[in-house]
Amino acid sequence: MSTVGILYPGHSAEDDYPRAEKRLQDGSLLPLVHTEMKVDAHRADALLDIGGDDVLADGARRVAAEAGPLDAIVWACTSGSFIFGPEGAARQVAALQEVAGVPASSTSFAFVDACRRLDVSTVALGATYPQDVADAFVAFLGHHGITVLTVSARDIITAAEVGTLPAQTVLDFAEAVSADAPAADAVLLPDTALHTVELLDALDARVGKPVLTANQVSIWQGLRLADADIVRPGLGTLFRKG
Repeated sequence: MSTVGILYPGHSAEDDYPRAEKRLQDGSLLPLVHTEMKVDAHRADALLDIGGDDVLADGARRVAAEAGPLDAIVWACTSGSFIFGPEGAARQVAALQEVAGVPASSTSFAFVDACRRLDVSTVALGATYPQDVADAFVAFLGHHGITVLTVSARDIITAAEVGTLPAQTVLDFAEAVSADAPAADAVLLPDTALHTVELLDALDARVGKPVLTANQVSIWQGLRLADADIVRPGLGTLFRKG
């Protein structure tokens, strides 16, 4: 049993985490706090603001105070981490780890590590973001040796709107993204505002290859850092690898 603190910006798909917690089956906990989001926008200036060191430090202190001792902590925001660039995102995680006093990561690095776990080197990217923000993630992945074969950007500005997308839309989107790049090893859906936890096995089955989603890899990364990286059913190919 491990406790992974989750720092989540604003309100959109945070209910994915208690849903996932019920599926972990070993008593591990995913206590979540909402970090400050002054402006809900997939826009560089807003993303740099929500991922600031002071914002994450405040969240780390609050989740520890509410949940007790943590085994790991994750900044559960993809765009609010990769927008800083590879080096900036690494500094962000290092600062978070120093404050929290436990292993730390962010969703952007969770995607990189999940791809490595599954031996994925080429991906198709299905981004809810505008194109310029999606392109920043492409550059981040490329820096870490992951080639993006195609990008589908839905140009949704707010996380709140992304959180309202129904399950069928998410499944159809993933299938369309995969069809654009049949040679890709996996499909990536990088927005933590997207509800996916209850769809993970269905996404893999629909696409016929691993579909890695933001909330999925964030949870997996936290458990991995907490030495609780075991086989867990019902959470997609990534968790079946243990």
